[in-house]
Amino acid sequence: MIWKWMAGVILLAKQAVTPDNSLDVWPGNLTVTLEGQTIVDAKRTDYEFPLPGTPVVNDVRLKEMIQRLEKQVYRAPVDATLDGWGSIVPESAGYKLDSRAFADQFYGFMVEGGPTLIEVPRRVLYPRVDSELLTIIKEKVIGHYTTYYNSSNKNRSHNIDLASKAINNHYVFPGETFSFNAIVGERTVRKGYQMAKVIVRGEVSEGIGGGICQISSTLYNAVDRAGLKIVERYSHSRNVPYVPPGRDATVSWGGPDFIFQNQYDHPVLIRSYSGAGQTSIMIYSSDEIHNKPREVPSASKKLPEEVIADRNVHQIVP
Repeated sequence: MIWKWMAGVILLAKQAVTPDNSLDVWPGNLTVTLEGQTIVDAKRTDYEFPLPGTPVVNDVRLKEMIQRLEKQVYRAPVDATLDGWGSIVPESAGYKLDSRAFADQFYGFMVEGGPTLIEVPRRVLYPRVDSELLTIIKEKVIGHYTTYYNSSNKNRSHNIDLASKAINNHYVFPGETFSFNAIVGERTVRKGYQMAKVIVRGEVSEGIGGGICQISSTLYNAVDRAGLKIVERYSHSRNVPYVPPGRDATVSWGGPDFIFQNQYDHPVLIRSYSGAGQTSIMIYSSDEIHNKPREVPSASKKLPEEVIADRNVHQIVP
């Protein structure tokens, strides 16, 4: 009796498919485009269960497609910045997949025989800093510091320049913290960093990214002059020649970090420049900011002497 009942249900389902009882009336493929370019060609049979009657969408396969589309569609927004001459470079919006709208369109294609061509739906991602806000932020220098280095040491100079560019035009909003390691990232050969002198446990050695502590130390003194809150800062195990004693900030990937917090009620902007044996970092903010600057001793303009590195570098553990 039960088998007869189930057979009847299946028969009714087959009859309810379409007027001509044929699956051929359902569109076969769905084309998804991004700015007119095809990014997905989806076969109906790959996204439905082989059941009679109205198509049943395989949600697992649909979710996988959406995850792929999210990666293809995503474009990060870009804040307005300042170029080398101090002129404003306008912001640009970003985009992300509107996954709910896409799912609705996909179900319309699968279940209702909707359009076979879809321009992928996107949501606009707006940058945090537009030209108007930057015009306000760049008005006042609340902290600055300059250090000097021997530009004839090409590897070290190169590393300093890379780290300087990594922190340049970075914004720190009220209540946010800035982590040097998080912003600069791991110092690797793939990123362009080269071997140069580093201080490891009180000894001078060679290491990838040697020299970037001059950037973190210069930043520390600029931030301190601006009166920003120092959250985490470590000194080298020996004095360094590019800042006064006790005014350095050592950093190492997976180790010491330099972190500060913007406790003010306005965003701050870091501007960093390195070249011709000089590193300068300035902290900008609004004219309306009520910062409390600190007295910080300036660095000597005398070029640091080069220190001979320990040749047995591979036995020194950071």
